[in-house]
Amino acid sequence: MAISDVKEYAHLTPEDVEAIGAELDAIRREVESSLGEKDARYIRNVIRLQRGLEISGRAVLFASLFPPAWLAGVALLGTAKIIENMEIGHNVMHGQWDWMNDPEIHSTQWEWDNAGPAEHWKITHNFLHHKYTNVLGMDDDIGYGLLRVTRDQRWSPFYLGQPVYNLLLQMFFEYGVAIQHLELGKVAKKKWAPDSPERKQFEEDRRTVLKKIGKQAAKDYLIFPLLTGPAFLGTLTANLAANVVRNVWTNAVIFCGHFPDGAEKFTKFDCDNETQAEWYLRQMLGSANISGGPLMHFMTGNLSHQIEHHLYPDIPSNRLADIAVRVRALCEKYDLPYTTGSLPVQYAKSWRTIMKLSLPNKYLRRGTDDAPETKSEKVFGGESTIDPMTGKRRGLRTALAEGGRRLARRKQPAMAR
Repeated sequence: MAISDVKEYAHLTPEDVEAIGAELDAIRREVESSLGEKDARYIRNVIRLQRGLEISGRAVLFASLFPPAWLAGVALLGTAKIIENMEIGHNVMHGQWDWMNDPEIHSTQWEWDNAGPAEHWKITHNFLHHKYTNVLGMDDDIGYGLLRVTRDQRWSPFYLGQPVYNLLLQMFFEYGVAIQHLELGKVAKKKWAPDSPERKQFEEDRRTVLKKIGKQAAKDYLIFPLLTGPAFLGTLTANLAANVVRNVWTNAVIFCGHFPDGAEKFTKFDCDNETQAEWYLRQMLGSANISGGPLMHFMTGNLSHQIEHHLYPDIPSNRLADIAVRVRALCEKYDLPYTTGSLPVQYAKSWRTIMKLSLPNKYLRRGTDDAPETKSEKVFGGESTIDPMTGKRRGLRTALAEGGRRLARRKQPAMAR
């Protein structure tokens, strides 16, 4: 089954699909050709703002023995960490500012202020997540190895605890990101020889992760608290609180972009041999935006424009708001979905999915063809069928996949951007 066979795209001809791809390519070329001093000034001002907030927060924490100073320090430092994580680190490491040829903010040089090594993140996120967005078995951001967020994932008793897992993941999200590249769940099942290349690579990656975690912990929980002398304990707890604030916010923004209703999940069958234009369509179908004003967009690192970010992950974030207007118009032109909603609504839908899918399907009121969080089953399924073995209703996509049938593809694979 291919992305062009999705029911919501059934009204499109092959020529329509390629035309959409051509229009999206044209938007890219136009934006790239117009990048200049105004954009460079934007990111430099953001970096100055972030550093000013961090310095102010750490200065205020010299008086962290006093509750008002503690709260002010947490607010300033937490805001600085969010901006560094979202609008600077995430976007710099996507290569959005490489065109400036400034070594300070080049994707090959930046190391962000959290526990995850940049070199690992650029593999798990820039390559795997963005190329295989929401593809089960390929994109580890689907549930982060802890959560069941689509009914295409087989249920096991482990998932009963996922509301608790998600709460912990929120609070310590940077550590979840840090160990994601290690794929500990898969490694536990491996039987590598002690001197095998795979074992050596894993051990090297593990050392890199532990080194980065140790560096971050020493900075936030030892060095900076010691610098404040008598306020050591207050500064330590304030740094911990600021990190939790950053972690929870980052987790919320990311989940709102990938797990609410309308953000589809896929299997490997769905993206077999897709063209560049079909890759574009999958990004649009698998992502969701967050509505809001300029402050919301800025504090999310412009990931409130998640659809546009997934279409153009290496386009500077300050351009996504303008691009969003054009992408939405394109969706309207071709009668395509454009999923968006407020942060509270999108986040509530994500939590609802996590709560519901902690249970086996047999305890859920709705089935795979009509549950709101599994709309993709209905979209891909077309007319549902009855499984002759179980007597249960199932989508056509499931039936075709189980039967091993594939639709013939017209073109060879195209590399995703």
